[in-house]
Amino acid sequence: MKRIYLAGFDVFRQDADAHGKLLKQLCNAYGFEGMYPLDTACPAGLGQQQAAQWIYESNLGLIRQADMLVANVNNFRGCEPDSGTCFEIGFARALNIPTWAYLETGKSLVEQVPHRRSADGQYLDSDGYLVEDFGLSRNLMLSCSTTIVCGDLRDCLIRIRAQQGLSPI
Repeated sequence: MKRIYLAGFDVFRQDADAHGKLLKQLCNAYGFEGMYPLDTACPAGLGQQQAAQWIYESNLGLIRQADMLVANVNNFRGCEPDSGTCFEIGFARALNIPTWAYLETGKSLVEQVPHRRSADGQYLDSDGYLVEDFGLSRNLMLSCSTTIVCGDLRDCLIRIRAQQGLSPI
């Protein structure tokens, strides 16, 4: 059974453990083993910096064990995905681990990010920074390195099975 590291800001939910179990059950229903970042508990008694380092190393260890990574790249605290999730995608890509992601919308960044038009017609966000206009739903570094599926984890798992030539469930 292929192992999937489940990246995403889901670990910050108030019901993160229970939600992680549901994500793993869904993976199992589609013939995959889900690996959730909270599967391993941080040892008691660590200071804040030690705990952060332990979590970092634990998550990288899980990614190294994975056959693929699937990430929730929906908006988190703004118009972008969680920065830790983006790091995990990049780490997996550096290890040549296939990466997938799911996003509720198929809208381009220009359609998602509040913006104004500059005098020369460029899209600028509220801070005056350019908004990418490649017609992609995420920054080009994510969109060009990762297969992004419009939908949820279930939709992503269906696409993975199809791409791998596995029968639908």
